Amino acid sequence: MRKCRPVKVGGLTLDGNKIYIQSMISVPSTDIQGSVNQALELENAGCEIIRAAIPDMNAVKLIPAIKEKVNMPLVADIHFDYKLAIAAAEAGVDAIRINPGNIGSIDRVKAVVDVCTKRGLPIRIGVNGGSLEKEILAKYGSPCSEALVESALGHVKILEDCGFENIVISIKSSDVETMIKGYRLLAQKCDYPLHLGVTEAGTERMGLIKSAVGIGSLLVDGIGETIRVSLTDDPVKEIYAAKDILKAVGKGSGVKIVSCPTCGRTRIDLIGLAKKVEEMTKDIDKNITVAVMGCVVNGIGEAGEADVGIAGGDGCVVLFKNGKKLCKLSEQEALQALMNEIDKF
Repeated sequence: MRKCRPVKVGGLTLDGNKIYIQSMISVPSTDIQGSVNQALELENAGCEIIRAAIPDMNAVKLIPAIKEKVNMPLVADIHFDYKLAIAAAEAGVDAIRINPGNIGSIDRVKAVVDVCTKRGLPIRIGVNGGSLEKEILAKYGSPCSEALVESALGHVKILEDCGFENIVISIKSSDVETMIKGYRLLAQKCDYPLHLGVTEAGTERMGLIKSAVGIGSLLVDGIGETIRVSLTDDPVKEIYAAKDILKAVGKGSGVKIVSCPTCGRTRIDLIGLAKKVEEMTKDIDKNITVAVMGCVVNGIGEAGEADVGIAGGDGCVVLFKNGKKLCKLSEQEALQALMNEIDKF
């Protein structure tokens, strides 16, 4: 696992020991109640850090409204206007997302640094392929991995020159390979916590695939302290996708589902059962593996490492636990029996 300096965001510490899930409010900033409602919905789904766009001074009103209702840290997303960053900090936000190079003179950067230092707030530097400096694009010819890293480290230096090192970095790209290479390079060049994500990943289907490949590859490398799955969809889907990615790479908690792709031996509605089991267990915070297999021939053997599971038979379903058969059931009885066993863990 990559060693990084710990940075606190609200009551959470980004140090790699736990990977925190983030999302962003998608309701217009003018809709305060709608934003609060969505923040609550995201928190209930398992979001651990929430970000809100603060495009103008009126949007600063979101901060106390959200902070009053949710327990997770709130990050203010600021572009260009340093006064918005100062106002957000004074309104009680837990972190500021900004690019120091985009807000003007060093005096303005120093003003943001001063308020963040006073309040103990981290600054997240957010670089992506669509916002690179003209001179860096001219140097590299495209928003490549090296360009993203140079831009990010340039912003870091601005803060460090102001005596500020309470920093989190993200260098997102919509291109998965560029994103992976960029983060690997950045991880070698600094020890600040890294926020992972494939930006503009797309709608649910392709966005899930791109995020799983990009974020998952880096997590397997031991890179990344916090993640966001960016989807053009309901942000609650981002939370469940992030949780699934974490489980898939062995860094998340919750029920892990093992199920086979079916074959000609299958005599039960395996697809329907597997979907029902997945839905019924998605919010269960138990570190167990549950198998839903199509036949007894390969089912128990292939899923022998599962804590509990079911395997289809000829006109029946076998319930098994730790590789041993418990009983035979009808297909109608199987789902409830399986859930009863899960409840015992």
